[in-house]
Amino acid sequence: MEFGTYQTLLVEQQGNALLVTVNQPESLNALAAAVVEDLYTLTTVLGSIGTDAAWPVHGVIITGAGEKAFVAGANIVEMHSMDSDAAAAYGRRMHQVTLALEALPVPVIAAVNGFALGGGCELAMACDFLYASANASFGQPEVNLGLVPGFGGSVRLQRRVGIGMARELIYTGRRIKSAEALRIGLVNRVFEDIPALLDGAKNTIDEIAGKSPTAVANVKDAINEIAGLNTVDGLEAEVRSFMKAFATQDSVEGRSAFVAKRAPQFPGN
Repeated sequence: MEFGTYQTLLVEQQGNALLVTVNQPESLNALAAAVVEDLYTLTTVLGSIGTDAAWPVHGVIITGAGEKAFVAGANIVEMHSMDSDAAAAYGRRMHQVTLALEALPVPVIAAVNGFALGGGCELAMACDFLYASANASFGQPEVNLGLVPGFGGSVRLQRRVGIGMARELIYTGRRIKSAEALRIGLVNRVFEDIPALLDGAKNTIDEIAGKSPTAVANVKDAINEIAGLNTVDGLEAEVRSFMKAFATQDSVEGRSAFVAKRAPQFPGN
């Protein structure tokens, strides 16, 4: 399947995973306008991904080229020439990217190597989970420039680590290493080096690829919806998700296979 050709991204299918690499190592993979536009175009293309068994992609991995950075942040040189309206358009375009990643029916894993600061941390937090190499570092250092997070950090960081820790990290602009990010719940797993990091992400997607594609898509939608609800409304949303699952052919196949004591063959619908 073709996913397009990009000036600033490398996009390659590797087994069940689509590996997306921000390929601007000379700028530490900073989110220049050209990178944001490429990400926007790619996520638009990925929006056509389905759950049917014919689809070859069961997950997306986002990483950065080189050993120094996942994405070091926004492009400050470009931002220096922006007025408030241009800055708002820049932020809103990146919001479209992050919301599109959250809406994909397959898991998205951020494989973070090196710096994930500012916009880089925000891009990573729009993924379903964050895996990190031992040399990774995270932070929202915008206050050091008289700025505030503009690509979703104020929203997503508190959902990942709690409001108190999010306030501390954003107010201080402090950087934390991968071990600390793991301790506070920002990342799921830490790997020794980049090859182990990418292998770990691919292995997780391979594991998920053996499950019902419709169930994975359904529960991803449900978790995203429930995150902003109180307990009662969240439980009602879960019931709707549960009912939706029962109406799928994947559910019929999964239950039939269990009763027959055989491996399921999910059709993805």
